[in-house]
Amino acid sequence: MPYLKLSSACLAYGHVPLLDHADFLLDPGERVALIGRNGTGKSSLLAAMAAGSGRGRLDDGEVWVQPGIRVGYVPQEPPFDAESTVFEAVISGMGETSALLSEYHDVSHRMAEGDGDHEVLLSRMSDLQHKLEALGAWAYEAQAERVIERFGLDPDARVGSLSGGQKKRLALAQALAVAPEVLLLDEPTNHLDIAAIEWLENLLIESGVTLFFITHDRSFLDRVCTRIVELDRGKLASFPGSFKEYQLRKEALLHEEALANARADKLLKEEEVWIRKGVEARRTRAVFRVQRLDKLRAERQARRERMGKVNLQLDAGDKSGKLVAELEHVYKSYGQREIVRDFSTRIQRGDKIGLIGPNGAGKTTLLRLILDEIKPDSGIVRQGTKMDIAYFDQFRTQLDPNSTLSDVISPGSDWVDIGGARKHVIGYLEDFLFAPERARSPVSSLSGGERNRLLLARLFAKPANVLVLDEPTNDLDIETLELLEQLLQDYAGTLFLVSHDRTFLDNVVTQTIAAEGNGVWHEYAGGYSDWASYKASVARDAVKPKAEARPAENAKPVVSAKAKGDKLSWKEQRELEALPDRIAQLEAEQADLSKLLEDATLYQKDPSAAQRASERLAAIDDELLELLERWEALEARAGNPG
Repeated sequence: MPYLKLSSACLAYGHVPLLDHADFLLDPGERVALIGRNGTGKSSLLAAMAAGSGRGRLDDGEVWVQPGIRVGYVPQEPPFDAESTVFEAVISGMGETSALLSEYHDVSHRMAEGDGDHEVLLSRMSDLQHKLEALGAWAYEAQAERVIERFGLDPDARVGSLSGGQKKRLALAQALAVAPEVLLLDEPTNHLDIAAIEWLENLLIESGVTLFFITHDRSFLDRVCTRIVELDRGKLASFPGSFKEYQLRKEALLHEEALANARADKLLKEEEVWIRKGVEARRTRAVFRVQRLDKLRAERQARRERMGKVNLQLDAGDKSGKLVAELEHVYKSYGQREIVRDFSTRIQRGDKIGLIGPNGAGKTTLLRLILDEIKPDSGIVRQGTKMDIAYFDQFRTQLDPNSTLSDVISPGSDWVDIGGARKHVIGYLEDFLFAPERARSPVSSLSGGERNRLLLARLFAKPANVLVLDEPTNDLDIETLELLEQLLQDYAGTLFLVSHDRTFLDNVVTQTIAAEGNGVWHEYAGGYSDWASYKASVARDAVKPKAEARPAENAKPVVSAKAKGDKLSWKEQRELEALPDRIAQLEAEQADLSKLLEDATLYQKDPSAAQRASERLAAIDDELLELLERWEALEARAGNPG
């Protein structure tokens, strides 16, 4: 029996139907990703599912939820009371027990801190305990405390003091605190850094919870989802498997649709010519052709064309000097915190630099040092010449919510100059998929993805030979992301990219500057995957001396009787003896998989097999590292009886 069911769902805003008699089933254990273009109604669909049984937020149709199951929902911008504590926010979704648990938590703290009359507090705590026991609420409190600890949050911190990433963790903790069987997530990776995204991937996979989520993070999609559902022109289409498999099937379906439409258009054109012949067309025996023509006309009128592609154009303007920036032994601190320690680099025209690191590591500070917007505490920063810099701000502070779209692009004028050619602002907005009638609409009427598109339109309306993009991928649909990737790959200027989208980094940047902790930054060739592979190889090399000292494949380690008796249990001794064979098996499997992945045609012939092999190879790396560390620990105890 499915957990959730959507039947003949209809939903429209204005004259555009977002859902047009759409159907959907979510079965237990599935992890389903909902994808589609910006503005197609994905968030509205998820909110309707979260509203529960009945019509809810739909115009027509029905949402059915299996009776008795718990559903957790994390919207894109979760609403929180800034004055409440983290603990209060997490338990707020627990119904009538929320207020009692919140008061119990407060009384406990006041008693521990000696704040108030001890006897009064003790009496109130006893009263609360009885009420909570009657409701069976202790399990809820324990669950809330577990998820708060798991998400690394301070239960007594005020919500208003949290960063964007911490608020996203709080929203996830709030949803998981009720131990849901189904979890609905709208853009769960927004505002999370790469380490947090990878942690969330593991959490969702290991938890076994049934998922229905919206994301444009392709790496997250490939790792987490078991099925993809696409919302396209009001209909839901299901694609089992990974995102790569979806892309192949979708391309074939679009090709078939284009051929069918072309055949229908050709037949309609021929019948229109025939009907104009006059008398012949009105013969009784030709009535069926008239009826068929009426049907063809109706079908053509009802056909919804796919949303067009964003027409991205970027003018690099005049070339900057060959040197963009050079840093020598630069240091920068704020108070006692060292943000940049002894960092040197040389950036030249045409470099595409990716900056990665956890939230709060100082990526923005390092960028401002490179661009000479702030001065270092010590060290040398040399600036290049003839630089025209354009910024993309992830918080969209450049967008006045009360301004119209046309004023954002070209204040006080109806024209923009793009690559030396003059273009009307309405036509330019159409290139970014904004209909002419929306040119005078306020920015406040736009969705998150539309605001990002508008900010890109504003950014690209002026020539720039240095681009600084801070999280440009948030809320953009996958198709626009891929177009932006292609544009940046062909861009002749210098690019600085701050992003937590691993696929986007891999496809765009030529070198990476990564935060290593404690103010240390290092530069690496390639994108995120190249950096991650290097870090993994360094971790493996750190244990290689121990591995090289191990006995031959079939040999058994010699352990003294005293060591056996004093340090290792019988079970641990057997584990130690089995480790060489297990490591040898994994290394052999690793070699076979590496050889398999060297075949470039594998990705064309069987992309799912290539994906499985790649995932298994990564898992083997982790497993080998764990086994080698375990071997070292057991041998140290066996060889040092003390």
